[in-house]
Amino acid sequence: MPHEPHHDVISGVHARLLGHDPSRATDLGRVRAEVRHAHPLLPHADVAAVASAVAARAGGLGPLEPLLTDLSITEVMVNGGGAVWVERAGSLSRTDLALAPAEVELLVERIVGPLGLRADRTCPVADARLPDGSRVNVVVPPLAVDGPCITIRRFGAQAIPIGALCPPGVDDLLAWAVRAKANILVSGGTGAGKTTVLNALGALLPAAERVVTVEDTAELRLPGAHVVRLEARPATADGLGACTIRELVHNALRMRPDRIVVGEVRGAEALDMLWAMNTGHEGSLSTCHANSPVDALRRLEIMVLSAGLDLPLVAVRDQITSALDLVVQVSRLPGGARGVTAVGEVIDPPLDGPRIRLLADATGVRELPLRPPRAVVDAPDPSWAR
Repeated sequence: MPHEPHHDVISGVHARLLGHDPSRATDLGRVRAEVRHAHPLLPHADVAAVASAVAARAGGLGPLEPLLTDLSITEVMVNGGGAVWVERAGSLSRTDLALAPAEVELLVERIVGPLGLRADRTCPVADARLPDGSRVNVVVPPLAVDGPCITIRRFGAQAIPIGALCPPGVDDLLAWAVRAKANILVSGGTGAGKTTVLNALGALLPAAERVVTVEDTAELRLPGAHVVRLEARPATADGLGACTIRELVHNALRMRPDRIVVGEVRGAEALDMLWAMNTGHEGSLSTCHANSPVDALRRLEIMVLSAGLDLPLVAVRDQITSALDLVVQVSRLPGGARGVTAVGEVIDPPLDGPRIRLLADATGVRELPLRPPRAVVDAPDPSWAR
């Protein structure tokens, strides 16, 4: 099984530094001096590489650090047997790196330990967030049959403007909708780019507005001056201390928000989101998993019904129609790129289900929107509508 170059040298220096003074293991200058002292015949370039690897192992995610600093990589996956795969531009490829079981177990502990989480036989699944905002999922035996699995979805440090994610003219439509305080739902499959589009839409929010974001794992980075970020918390191994998305949405309503941004709705919190949109919090944003705008509305129906309030379906559909203005569909395009492929306007539904008026597709704007019912005075018509 291949390992990183000078694996034994790295392990030896790492062990000595931790045994004498753990704080020295993350000081690159001290680590370099220790490497030169212990292995004086190593070439200068190898000394630098070994020192960087030791510092990464002590303070970061060890052999995964070079992958996590590669801006072209969007996901890093460590499979049970130790094989490491990455995603670049939507395509998977296997790296030359393979980790020993002890290395994977160390990585798991380093990920979940600082967050007060556990990943063991009694609690074999954990979701976490790295300091840079990257999202991590860990599954360990007995659920992971071949050994611990780690999946890291990289946090995009560079903001992507909405114009880079849309066909021509659609960015103008969405910018107008945000200014007009339309309530917008972004839908798409797993890894389609929903959070990227939500970040891009959030960047269009007026800087002076108070925005409260609610997320399962905090990924949004909105540039406004008055952004309050809330993150859900799972229960401890003893079943205590959990705080759900639904509870955070309830609390957000008490925080005097101008807009509420819910990172993703997956269950009963969809009802609370719709209530917020219908009670004076115009211009709110959220995402959900769905394959089309119509499918997104149907999924919302199911999620609201799961709240257990025994609401009639016609009442649920009325809530959805009155709360939502636009559904933005995001898809993975051929070649691995991601972008907006449809924008649908929510209109009054017939008795047999919700209806969507398609405003734009992958080729551009097809129809002019009806002015959102909650439009504000300072939202001029977009240039293409004049």
